[in-house]
Amino acid sequence: MEMMSFFIIITCDWNNTYLKKTVTLKKNEESRILKGHLWAFSNEVKTISGDPEPGDLVELRSNSDKFLGLGFFNPHSLIAVRLLTRDNEEIGFDFFRKRIETARTLREKIYRDTYRLVHGESDFLPGLIIDKYNNFLAIQTLAAGMDRRLTLICDVLESIFHPTGIIERNESHLRLLEGLEQKKSVIRGTIEPTVIDEYGIRYRVNLQEGQKTGFFLDQRENRRIFRRYVRDGKVLDCFCNEGGFALNAVHGGAGAVMGIDISDHAIKCARENAELNKMISVVHFTTKDAFEFLRECISKNEKYDTINLDPPSFTKSKKNVMEAKRAYKEIHTNAIKILKDGGILSTSSCSYNITEETFIEIINESANHLGRKISILEWHGAAPDHPVLPSMPETKYLKYGIFCLE
Repeated sequence: MEMMSFFIIITCDWNNTYLKKTVTLKKNEESRILKGHLWAFSNEVKTISGDPEPGDLVELRSNSDKFLGLGFFNPHSLIAVRLLTRDNEEIGFDFFRKRIETARTLREKIYRDTYRLVHGESDFLPGLIIDKYNNFLAIQTLAAGMDRRLTLICDVLESIFHPTGIIERNESHLRLLEGLEQKKSVIRGTIEPTVIDEYGIRYRVNLQEGQKTGFFLDQRENRRIFRRYVRDGKVLDCFCNEGGFALNAVHGGAGAVMGIDISDHAIKCARENAELNKMISVVHFTTKDAFEFLRECISKNEKYDTINLDPPSFTKSKKNVMEAKRAYKEIHTNAIKILKDGGILSTSSCSYNITEETFIEIINESANHLGRKISILEWHGAAPDHPVLPSMPETKYLKYGIFCLE
């Protein structure tokens, strides 16, 4: 009798190990996802099957077993699943190359040489930030799934850009929420300081030492807008960092500009940028706490025509909102105290948890408290290489306004 052999064939696709790993949502928790949001929160999860590990790809399904998409899973994060796609497609080299090429095409319609290449969820690559500075690339992987695929992402970037170097700037506090360590390292090629040009102003960027990935690209358009409110005036730039708004004030024809920052390193860089642009005779930078400096100006009855406030985020979470509101109230009240009649207040908030309505309310209350009339002249967000998903308010973080004080 001829022996008959039976074989059970199990297909193992390294790019599609998510097929047996599933996260199912509780009843009625899929509505936000269906409207375009990319996050499923841990308290919305009903069941997890297949024993997925942090960073694994999983299927996201509704309570009725409807397929919602594929995403990165992290059991240690409040964001349990970050959706990558709503199709059942292979997540590998070609997937990342297509997404990054799409992002590049959009950016190169707007900017040259230097721009935010990938803005996380807004480019449908959740947890991934890539900034391009001339021929250098700086990466932040803010989710476990992206962090595990850093080598793959670098391979894709090299195939598209052939950069001189790639650096990871993974010092963000957001990594701690994902259970990831903070680190910084050159991962491909070599990294050296480079000079970027932004509407006629040059900045020396040190990708290994600068803020975020090297520079605050999100304020690019707002810095240029600021120019038209400074002509012949006395200008104060608080939290000046490496001199962006201050140098734009000089470019706009300001008579005298003072830049204040608590960081010695930031002030050193600001002075170098002023020298690079031959503006050192008009602008003065000094290391000082902005809150303290404003109080000193009040005591001396020193007045300014235009003041810019660009503070760091005063809160990273909802639990610190009240404390942040007090900080914003103090800084705006004291700035308004030293603004001349008809003066201009330029101000920003990068705190997502401080809404537009709350931010405007704080500024208005600060003016009302001092008996000053205030009007909004302009209201903006981040530069267009930092797009916003209408379905994800979390992607709309930067608020920038210009106010006139009577």
